[in-house]
Amino acid sequence: MIELLRAGGQFRRLFLAHTVSRAGDAFNTVALVVVVFELTGSGVGVAGAVGFEVLPVLLLGPVAGLAADRLPRRTLMVAADLFRTVVALGLVLAADSVGVAYAVAFGLSAGAVVFNPAAGSVLPEVVGDDDLVTANGAMWTAAVVAQIVLAPLAGFAVAAWGAEVAFAVNAATFVASALLLTGLDAGRMPADTVVHGWAGALDGVRVVRSDSLLSRLAVVQVLASMSAGATSGLLVVLADRWLGLGPSGFGAMLAAIGIGAALGPLLFRRFIRAADKRWLFAPFAVRGGVDITLAAVANPAVAGGALVAYGMSTSTGMVAYQSTLQTLVLPDVRGRVFALYDVLWNGARLVSLLAGGILTDLVDVRAVYVLSALFLFAAAGIGLTATIDRTGAGTGGRRS
Repeated sequence: MIELLRAGGQFRRLFLAHTVSRAGDAFNTVALVVVVFELTGSGVGVAGAVGFEVLPVLLLGPVAGLAADRLPRRTLMVAADLFRTVVALGLVLAADSVGVAYAVAFGLSAGAVVFNPAAGSVLPEVVGDDDLVTANGAMWTAAVVAQIVLAPLAGFAVAAWGAEVAFAVNAATFVASALLLTGLDAGRMPADTVVHGWAGALDGVRVVRSDSLLSRLAVVQVLASMSAGATSGLLVVLADRWLGLGPSGFGAMLAAIGIGAALGPLLFRRFIRAADKRWLFAPFAVRGGVDITLAAVANPAVAGGALVAYGMSTSTGMVAYQSTLQTLVLPDVRGRVFALYDVLWNGARLVSLLAGGILTDLVDVRAVYVLSALFLFAAAGIGLTATIDRTGAGTGGRRS
């Protein structure tokens, strides 16, 4: 990773922009859910905030994927960062309003919907095939190291000075990211593709359906999202009601996930392979075991250790997932494929959030984590037991 950063000035610029932006997200993640939970006092209220983060993906995902394949990707990324700067400042001015919090959650997510397919698609223009796993691992490691350091600080800042400080930090990081990306050479020109009507806009569906590994991954992503949507959105509720922790403790739980996520790519980078179903699907089984542990043991130390394992499995699985799509999918349709997976993930995530919020208020937040584990075990089983046919023609072969 260090060698790649030293040798690649363009990758270093993209790496720094990603890291700075994710560092700001650590402040926003803690502050937003804490504000909403304090204002509403309910699991449904917290789930509603995350629900507003999901809606833009469903509404704008196909259009954003098409834009990433037709327009200069660097331009899209810079515009998305500047838009999110303005949106984040909204909560600096009105952090005591649930309605504004929901609107900001929607706006920040809308910017991310435009940013993410472009960012995922531009990385293979910066590094070669052999360095994709290393590059993805480096970006994830840096982002989660920032989370380790900043999530507890964000919890302290919210408790000591109010949520406005955290939202201001997040806005500033978007500005820094945009400035870094303006100097990026990659992504200045759009992909060489011609898209006609909705048939072209939905080409990502054709690509995924024609490849057995990609289609299996789509099914598993839906099952995993039925788990992760509720558990990630309601972690603040689990921390408060089951573990007896306040905002600082919730930040520490996020930091524990960050520790594991940082260790994952560092420990296993040499073994992770794109399109290897063991690295794509086995992490879901680990995460299922973590959810069972969180539901069964009301001990912050045990929860912290389990969340470290959760972070390790999440980061290694994500590096394998990103590298698989970047390796197998051709550049002219890559943005639409990334957007399709985002739509599938977030559609299931919205259902999970709604059901999880209701289940939390009617039964108990621990029931959400038990049900989540079942979804994750099913996802791992389906993925690991499948016979993958790598002869599908939908991807058009490997990248040119």
